Amino acid sequence: MEPIIKIQNLKKSYKKRKAKEVIQAVKGISFSVNRGEILGLLGPNGAGKSTTIKMICGLVKPDAGTILIDGINNQDKRLKALNHISAVLEGNRNIYWRLTVRENLEYFAGNRGASRKEVAEEVASLLEKFRLKEKENELVNRLSRGMQQKLAIAVAMLANTDVILLDEPTLGLDVETSYEVRELLRSVASEYNRTIIISSHDMDVIQDICERTVIINNGQVVTDDKVENLLRLFEVRAYKIALGGLLTERQLLLLEQKFPHYTYIPDTFQSSLEVDLEKSEEIYDLFDILKLESTVVESIDRKSINFEQIFIKIVKGEAEHEMAQSS
Repeated sequence: MEPIIKIQNLKKSYKKRKAKEVIQAVKGISFSVNRGEILGLLGPNGAGKSTTIKMICGLVKPDAGTILIDGINNQDKRLKALNHISAVLEGNRNIYWRLTVRENLEYFAGNRGASRKEVAEEVASLLEKFRLKEKENELVNRLSRGMQQKLAIAVAMLANTDVILLDEPTLGLDVETSYEVRELLRSVASEYNRTIIISSHDMDVIQDICERTVIINNGQVVTDDKVENLLRLFEVRAYKIALGGLLTERQLLLLEQKFPHYTYIPDTFQSSLEVDLEKSEEIYDLFDILKLESTVVESIDRKSINFEQIFIKIVKGEAEHEMAQSS
């Protein structure tokens, strides 16, 4: 796939206020975003993700490294590069609350040099597409949060940029509206051939609609892989075992030594044991521990694992072996 955004060795440091200490927010980040894909850009608070996003959008100047947007360096030719990207930062803050829905669309199109007449057909199409037609003359401050969010994305769409960057696109939305926004984003990528970058703490959204994810932690990229690959990688080594009784203190001690992140729920008749194996062959070590006291195994299943659990493992450094094995 052809990259629409290419980031090489990006670095950024800040001085702490009223102190001489320098904080390295971004420490040599490199990754690319392919044309037409939906990419999840993730990281815990303080990881350097927000600084990276601001540098991509031209809001913060990097200390070193390059950001190419459609082959254009956004430091050397900032305005030309940024003509290829639009952003919805921190929810729905790119709209004016004292204007109506239609007025917002026309106003922001005008900011980019388009007249009301020139965008009339596109505005009408977006109002229908985003199910905002009935509210087109409603003031934005009277809309639900979900409608405001849909309008913010429609405004970004009207810029006709190759890339749309969305920060927390489903924050504060109810379940139904969240799914509606997800479907809209899928159609934006497929029908309009736009590249979408999503930054979110809602891992269900990332798992549902992103093809690939880049995870940043401590100012560096720690994971760059397809979501399906990560789900498959972690699922094959996560097991849930039903036991016909209780484990002994000796068995629990051995489990702690061999599988420090295990989960055990004791029950006189049927206990539950969940274990993540670093290597597939460790299943034999597990059965050796159970065999010590002739513990009855009622059933053994692969444990269902979601992307939120994977994200936590990666940022806590619990997934280094799995990642190394897959590379």
